[in-house]
Amino acid sequence: MQYLGLTLDPFQEDAVHALENNRSVVVSAPTGSGKTLIANYLIDVSLKENKKVIYTAPIKALSNQKFKEFKKLYGIGKVGLMTGDTVIDSQAPVLIMTTEIYRNMVLVKDRQIDDVAAVIFDEVHYINDIERGYVWEESLIFSPSHVRFLCLSATIPNAKELAEWISSIKGHPVDTIIHEKRVVPLEHKFFDIDLGITSIQEIEKLKRLPHANFSFERGRKKKLRIPAPSHVDLIRELGDNVPCLYFIFSREGTEDKAYELFKKAPFPYSQEIARIVTEELSQAPPEINRIESARVLREILPRQIAFHHAGLLPVLKNIVEDLFAKGLIKVLFATETFAVGINMPAKTVCFDSLRKFDGINHRYLNTKEYFQMAGRAGRRGIDTHGLVVSMVYRQMADFEKIRQITAKDSDPIYSQFRLGVNTLLNMINLHSPEENEIILRQSFMAYQFKVRGRKLDMHTRFMNLAKRLEKMGYLGSGRLTEKGMFASKIYSEEILTTELFGTGIIQQFDELQIMVLLALIVYEPRVKDRFFAPLNYPKILGIRHAVRDNPELRKDRKFDYLPALASLVEPCFDRKTFFDLIELSSLSEGDLIRLFGQMLDRIQQIRRASTNHSLNAVLANLSDKIRLFLDEVNVL
Repeated sequence: MQYLGLTLDPFQEDAVHALENNRSVVVSAPTGSGKTLIANYLIDVSLKENKKVIYTAPIKALSNQKFKEFKKLYGIGKVGLMTGDTVIDSQAPVLIMTTEIYRNMVLVKDRQIDDVAAVIFDEVHYINDIERGYVWEESLIFSPSHVRFLCLSATIPNAKELAEWISSIKGHPVDTIIHEKRVVPLEHKFFDIDLGITSIQEIEKLKRLPHANFSFERGRKKKLRIPAPSHVDLIRELGDNVPCLYFIFSREGTEDKAYELFKKAPFPYSQEIARIVTEELSQAPPEINRIESARVLREILPRQIAFHHAGLLPVLKNIVEDLFAKGLIKVLFATETFAVGINMPAKTVCFDSLRKFDGINHRYLNTKEYFQMAGRAGRRGIDTHGLVVSMVYRQMADFEKIRQITAKDSDPIYSQFRLGVNTLLNMINLHSPEENEIILRQSFMAYQFKVRGRKLDMHTRFMNLAKRLEKMGYLGSGRLTEKGMFASKIYSEEILTTELFGTGIIQQFDELQIMVLLALIVYEPRVKDRFFAPLNYPKILGIRHAVRDNPELRKDRKFDYLPALASLVEPCFDRKTFFDLIELSSLSEGDLIRLFGQMLDRIQQIRRASTNHSLNAVLANLSDKIRLFLDEVNVL
């Protein structure tokens, strides 16, 4: 079968035929095998038949990339974008959105979903994500029965189980398409300080030799201190095996390692890169050139070295991505988000470590994480194989664990379902008790428990949360109160947002205080965050005093950050520039953009939930200020 000038592989044909027969499909295939082509086919057919399609992605960056890509393919007006802070052509027949947006729409029975024929869930294995997996699960549970799904993922060992669960709750056939062969096979190697690029067996063999670990001085045995392997040595040994995508699980690490490699000058200066960078930055605000990350990138990019992480300004990320896509970058140091969906393969993928900090503790990668990133190695139609090289510090290495991680993507996905405040309120508001009993039995968690012969009592969880919300005034006599209705339209930090904006408390505050409260709601504290000019004047400190009688607000530790967050909000409120706040904290430019972007999203939610016209007028004004503030760094 031919499509877009290409001969489809058998697994692609099978998926296409299943979709044509009005079936849903779960496609499990390695990174780079052509899963997106199936999505393209579904969109093409839907457009020809005047049907609407939604494409959901796990991260905003991928949503934005798909929006640009599909707009080129299908034309302006045919493709729309919906993320938390951006809405473009929302009535278009093809809508790109984050999975959270789709979940929120189906949860409240948004009428816009009535005309949607199919939903494409890219990276559906995110259902396994501890923090956000429930979003994918609820998206599937609450979707209307007429919607068909195309679920795309890198290898899922229990793909059939996922498909059978979807079929069991939606009442229509769901085909499982499994393709295990990569078009460009991967070669897995390891780097040791003494052996260089080699096999894990050779490194383990060396560790067992006494002379590699001990020295003998004056007849006494002494343990040697073996230094950690160097990324500079690894890059040198790669030789022509570039471009290389080098993964590091730290933003600071990507910048530090990139600059260390730059100082060794392994690659010649590129006049072409220098010209492109100069041209791109000439169209951006001149203040960007004063930012440290921009200064460093301008220095190292012409040496064909780059770094990429979520903390960069969009214009800098775009420059790096464009240069890498054109094959002009030899080594790109990146965090793992670069491996999610964005189609930028390299000849070689390197891991600075096979361990990472996951927000709780340091641990080895699981097989899905490893192969998601490793799968970027090997360019279709260019390379005969992809090379993957992992740094191994042999004194500390768990060789059995390393073999397990790199042998095969063997980790099945498990449900991370949790019953949240927003979900429960919408269930009570929009469904009968009988319907809710059915919904509680439809989670992937309940299905997995059942097939494993275990019981899951979601009803008790439901009732306990309902009792708690009743005590707090969100429910009464089995129905939503005024506060409950407000909270049902808020999708995270429901209680904090409702207690502040859905009660009379908000009337005590002026516009600046309201803007600070918005920042307080969306701010996610991190241990490393530092604020250098907190605003401790009475207006800010008075906010805590004003909420002291509210039992839910007075115990929230987020209020400790009021002076710090006020220092970040004030420049925006006073119509200063984005660059006026960069030196006020340790937050990166990307984190600051995300903070204000989330404030925009929260404003939209509150305005939909509130019937307070004066408050909504204030929020509309603050929204305009934030958009103007962000516009200068080309975010929206």
